[in-house]
Amino acid sequence: MASYIARRVAYLIPIWLGITLLAFLISTLAPGDPAQIYFQRTRGRQPTQQELQIVRERFNLDEPVVEQYLSWLSGAVRGDLGVSFTTGKPVLDELLLRFPATLTLAFWATVVTVVVAIPIGILAAIRRNSVLDQVTRAMSMLGASIPSFWLALLLIILFSVKLQWLPASGQQGWESLILPALALGLGDAAVVARLTRSSLLEIINEDYVKTARAKGLSEGRIMIRHILRNGMGAVVTQIGLAFGFLLAYSAIVEVIFVWPGIGRLAVDAIGQRDYTMIQGFVVFAGSIFVLINLAVDLSYMWLDPRVTLSGDKAVAG
Repeated sequence: MASYIARRVAYLIPIWLGITLLAFLISTLAPGDPAQIYFQRTRGRQPTQQELQIVRERFNLDEPVVEQYLSWLSGAVRGDLGVSFTTGKPVLDELLLRFPATLTLAFWATVVTVVVAIPIGILAAIRRNSVLDQVTRAMSMLGASIPSFWLALLLIILFSVKLQWLPASGQQGWESLILPALALGLGDAAVVARLTRSSLLEIINEDYVKTARAKGLSEGRIMIRHILRNGMGAVVTQIGLAFGFLLAYSAIVEVIFVWPGIGRLAVDAIGQRDYTMIQGFVVFAGSIFVLINLAVDLSYMWLDPRVTLSGDKAVAG
């Protein structure tokens, strides 16, 4: 167990380093002088050459690119992601201030996904090739093909503009969560419903399920003890990865609904050329996704009793 976890963590370290390199290159290759941008944003005027040199020395911008990266990486490991060009505050503090809003939205979007997708997927698997199954597959394909931002606009037009049931933007109580959660959750629900159906159909045809029926076990007990427990591994993986993706990359929906999360913060930073904030967002969001990926990986050991650990992979025994 411990050795498996250590191997998985070691496997993720190069991925995380790749994320930090990508984040660093964003600001390095971006147009403009970061020192000049920072000075103009914080002082409101054009800097002199001497003032520019002071800023460059403060942020190690006068060093070779490799040394800049290593210095920045050393700070990132300690939680120092730099200072925002726009506010002058630490980037990590700004991200942590906005993260609870994104976490809340991602959680309820995932609830929408689970509540909608799991029952539909189970019913479609039980009643394979029925009218319900065919309708479910058609709706799943349609839902998976609709971009979340387009669905968000449709929901606003229907429930905010036409019916005036729900607010279209901001944080005005729990009602403000409904539309963005639906916009993010329904697209994932289509994917999870199809995956649930296909995963359960594989298990239904297994010999041990047929043996359980031959022994006279009730269909409900077979479904809970054998089919669901053994067939939900891939589904839980997809839900976990979708949750991580929502935490990191729900920016467009956050902008549409004026939701004060880290995604909207990143979009604002792009518009303001706040390179340190963009760097920090990429590292922060990437780190979240890597950690959730690790948690999903480890969940296999609990979810599927057939799984044994062999080397670096989970292998069915």
